[in-house]
Amino acid sequence: MVMEQHVCPYGLKARHLLRRQGFSVDDKWLTSRAATDAFKAEHGVQSTPQTFIDGKRVGGYDDLRRYFGKPVASPDATTYRPVAILFLTTLLMALAASHAAFGTPFTLRAAEWFIAFSMTVLALLKLQDVESFATMFLNYDLLARRWVPYSYIYPYAEGLAGVLMIAHALDWLSIPTALFIGTIGAVSVFKAVYVDRRELKCACVGGSSKVPLGFVSLTENLMMIAMALWMTLGILGGPPV
Repeated sequence: MVMEQHVCPYGLKARHLLRRQGFSVDDKWLTSRAATDAFKAEHGVQSTPQTFIDGKRVGGYDDLRRYFGKPVASPDATTYRPVAILFLTTLLMALAASHAAFGTPFTLRAAEWFIAFSMTVLALLKLQDVESFATMFLNYDLLARRWVPYSYIYPYAEGLAGVLMIAHALDWLSIPTALFIGTIGAVSVFKAVYVDRRELKCACVGGSSKVPLGFVSLTENLMMIAMALWMTLGILGGPPV
């Protein structure tokens, strides 16, 4: 479909895939709703684009990928990829900030910033759709299941603690906040996954997450606990921060 206010993204992807496979493409545009509906009726299909090779219909974009032996993502499949990319990005951000501030990426502050940046970005993802996050969070968080408003408060608390920890400001607020939500979260995830053996999706990267609840979710909470304890040691005159 190529219309004034819409160009089919799957049509573009299908054409690109065909060219990558060495095909010469005869790209036939459907330029109106009437033409699109007529095409669907003629070929007995529910969607466009449709690819034909040597006069034989292959199907839509996913069908074309299968035709060439390429993987097709399942909408229900779980994956750690989003959170792995997130942690890699926040790590690089922390190293870059350390290099800008101290002339070297490898500092204790970089380790702190990695955790604080991760908390802040995770909170942002949750806050994209607080309602969806809260619904998913209620599946396993022990405090939220007893007091529903906590499921809405959580991402704001995580984001606030993360920002304050980046700045090393208001430690009296950021440390207990991170310690509290991190501890409740860690206990909740451990119970749901390792005690009750439930197979759930994690709300850690938002309500539309396909990340399985488990080690990564537990890591998020343990990182918050570790950061809170580390900063407490700094206040008490322990390891330098």
